[in-house]
Amino acid sequence: MAQVKALACRLPTETEVPLARWSCPELAVELASRGITGPISASTVRRWLREDAIKPWQHRSWIFITDPDFQVKAERALDLYARTWQGVPLGADEYVISADEKTSIQARCRCHPTLAPGRARAMRVNHTYGRGGALAYLAAYDVHRAKVFGRTEARTGIDPFMNLVAQVMSQEPYAGAKRVFWVVDNGSSHRGQKAADRLTAAFPNAVLVHTPVHASWLNQVEIYFSVVQRKVVSPNDFTDLAQVRDRLRAFEDRYNATAQPFQWKFTTSDLDGLLARLDRHTSDHQEESSLRLAA
Repeated sequence: MAQVKALACRLPTETEVPLARWSCPELAVELASRGITGPISASTVRRWLREDAIKPWQHRSWIFITDPDFQVKAERALDLYARTWQGVPLGADEYVISADEKTSIQARCRCHPTLAPGRARAMRVNHTYGRGGALAYLAAYDVHRAKVFGRTEARTGIDPFMNLVAQVMSQEPYAGAKRVFWVVDNGSSHRGQKAADRLTAAFPNAVLVHTPVHASWLNQVEIYFSVVQRKVVSPNDFTDLAQVRDRLRAFEDRYNATAQPFQWKFTTSDLDGLLARLDRHTSDHQEESSLRLAA
């Protein structure tokens, strides 16, 4: 049984088997062909692996932190969510906006009408559709007031993003605010110091704050976009782009009528713990890689 688990804990390619990952039936065949066991069923293999919670048919992706200022940038965003900036609590006339773009929302006109759900029957959406084009949905989310400002554009870019900024900053309470912090990721529409300077030049009370590279999960507007994906875009069934625009605007009104701030619980203390775990994981991975190369 130990040999069975040992094989399951190796990548198939390491044993010259042309598979991306093991399944229980494939393991059963391989074990028998190698003479490790006699003929064996997939259910038996699954039962043995279950003893140590080994699931080689599953996989998770991950990425190394590449931003040298990851912790500093992440702490800035987290502090703003806690209404703090550089160790000083935000005033009543200071606001935090989380903004981003949701690209390529398509209008897929189904070739047959979508059927409403019924008794013991799910909604039915025809697989075949005609393409009606695509648009970008830009949104700015006031983190502490739970208010969304959105707009649709033909594409993303600097001008569409600045249109969103102007839409928000031209109205109260943001126009007369002491400071309005804009938390954004590192997309091309608002990347780097040039974007920060461009924002401040247009609106002197606006401050651009970047999340770390590959850390869009720190941007709260992504939570709103996930709501839009679930409640508005899926399943995608629109006659044209005008209907997409109208649906998104109507949903914003519906959302803003009852929205409450997200219960954001990830703090700077949680960040410290996460980074410590990642450091250990990175060290273990590098040590394991060195041992494999030495072998």
